[in-house]
Amino acid sequence: MALNMLEEKSIHDLLQAVTHLVRLTKRQMWLDYDAEADVLYLHFEEKPSSTHSEMRDDGVILDYRDDELVGLTVLEASSR
Repeated sequence: MALNMLEEKSIHDLLQAVTHLVRLTKRQMWLDYDAEADVLYLHFEEKPSSTHSEMRDDGVILDYRDDELVGLTVLEASSR
């Protein structure tokens, strides 16, 4: 069965991301994307709980529990 063009593009985009994701020190991660808000959530724990967050200049929010990075939020994710 041939893939349609949307599936082919999605697979291509995913493969580009994979090379970056495997370089992370965390080996398990959960992704959620809110299309309406265009926000991507990446968690390094199934149910992360953070004690504080840090907003970077590039629109990425880092979530920490004490000194450990437990997740991040990417604003305007589709335009990156």
